[in-house]
Amino acid sequence: MVNAETVLSIFLGVGLAASAGFRVFLPLFALSLAAYNGIWDLNESWAWIGSLTAVITFGVATLVELFAYFIPWVDNLLDSISLPLAAIAGTAVMVSTVTGLDPVVTWSLAIIAGGGTATAIKGAAAGGRMASSLGTGGLANPAIATVETGTATVMSLASVLAPVFAAVLVIIVLALVFRVYRKLRPRRGPES
Repeated sequence: MVNAETVLSIFLGVGLAASAGFRVFLPLFALSLAAYNGIWDLNESWAWIGSLTAVITFGVATLVELFAYFIPWVDNLLDSISLPLAAIAGTAVMVSTVTGLDPVVTWSLAIIAGGGTATAIKGAAAGGRMASSLGTGGLANPAIATVETGTATVMSLASVLAPVFAAVLVIIVLALVFRVYRKLRPRRGPES
């Protein structure tokens, strides 16, 4: 039987996975800080995420990633590298937080819900940034980076502090991301 703690841990994981779709290291840093400060307990094999070494490492990686996304064209390069990393980060935050489930169910949920959510958001965001780069020569990219960083920050904080609210935010963010993606994708003309 699934208890309330398990459901909250799933909401936490999904919220952080969505955040990983915008910034790979920010949700890992948030989770690391939360575990280090005793706000969330992690699975035993993932307890290292709550160590001081992990907090410092994820903190430095987060700062580097945040600043790099404000450099036009470097951000596009980061998107190509971070798409698989977002899938891994989404899976990792999900599997490290989910408690009370069989390992097969935990890993399946982590790969599908965690990795899938992060990949879907990262793919749409990368497509939007590429369209911005091509349409504005990269001039609008810092504005996009600001929105993405803000969204990742809000999602990470909500996930750690209010997981149920974060789950609702994930649904809203996914709906918005797919709406924007549909507007940006190339249109097919009538077939002759």
